[in-house]
Amino acid sequence: MTREEAVEKAKSEDKDVVLITEEARPPVAKIISFSKFKYQLDQKRAEGKKAAKKQEIKELRFRPFMGDGDFDYRMKKIYEYLEDGDKVRPYVEFKGREITRKEFGFKLIERIVEKTQDLATIEIPAKLLGKKIFLQLMPVKKKLVKVEVKKVDEKPE
Repeated sequence: MTREEAVEKAKSEDKDVVLITEEARPPVAKIISFSKFKYQLDQKRAEGKKAAKKQEIKELRFRPFMGDGDFDYRMKKIYEYLEDGDKVRPYVEFKGREITRKEFGFKLIERIVEKTQDLATIEIPAKLLGKKIFLQLMPVKKKLVKVEVKKVDEKPE
């Protein structure tokens, strides 16, 4: 339909001609009320924002001389956060004279990295800042596996 025909048809229906895609040949236009078109665009944008999950950074505090039960509990939380798609920032906090034994903190961080190898990649490597050693883990993107489903007749021949 030519531009003039579209404009006439839109006027007769008391609507507007809205250009959808200018790059296409011929350009794509729609006969619709402009306010309705803007409303639909806003709805699409809002839906896109809802679908996009914000990635949060979860922090977990470790101590250089902590028990195995405490360590296992915190590791369980790290697994949960990574599976939810959140970034995790575990840190080892030193108090008092513990800072003189930094190697225990780095061993603990290495242990965390080993246990999360399959779920996460290191985004920020381990650093000592003040009285804390921290690193940041980012969840590994899950590979999508396509499964082909075929209908099978239930009647045996």
